[in-house]
Amino acid sequence: MSNNKSFSGGISQRYALALLELSSEANKTDEYVLSLSNFLKIYYSDNNLKNYIKNPTNTNQSQKEVFEKILNAMNADKIIKNFFFILINKKRIFFVSEIIEEFLKLVSHKKGEISANLFSSRQIDDKTISEIEKEISENVKGTIKLKSEIDESLIGGVVLQIGSLMIDTSIKNKLANYKKVLLES
Repeated sequence: MSNNKSFSGGISQRYALALLELSSEANKTDEYVLSLSNFLKIYYSDNNLKNYIKNPTNTNQSQKEVFEKILNAMNADKIIKNFFFILINKKRIFFVSEIIEEFLKLVSHKKGEISANLFSSRQIDDKTISEIEKEISENVKGTIKLKSEIDESLIGGVVLQIGSLMIDTSIKNKLANYKKVLLES
């Protein structure tokens, strides 16, 4: 299993690096980040698309037709389109989400951004996330980019994870601490 992860990780990193180089040469890195982030939103929200991409019985031609429609609807750049078609031709389209995620990480790293995860019991609006990013960025003297995820088991509050640092203000954690104190006394 770990062999497969390292195999896909190696593929993802190579293709992401190639895309980063292409975006830098074309001076369109920010445009590509926006375009590929939008594609990921579609990918993660549409199980039919995920299943289609992961289905090995689809022909290269049918995949190209589907991606042509998606990328045209997104007004994707020619280089982005060609990149997807290379993934299809090389039978690497299965790794598209991993490749895009790796590309986005490389761009963030190049910009000096620090990525962090914010877990909450309910959806947090974009304005609030931006305010949290700004506040944390000022405190850590760097640019923080938050990835917000919902974890209903938290009951309330939030958990912030920046690398190995974890700040847990969730009700679930507070209840666990109270339980520990009660059991110790």
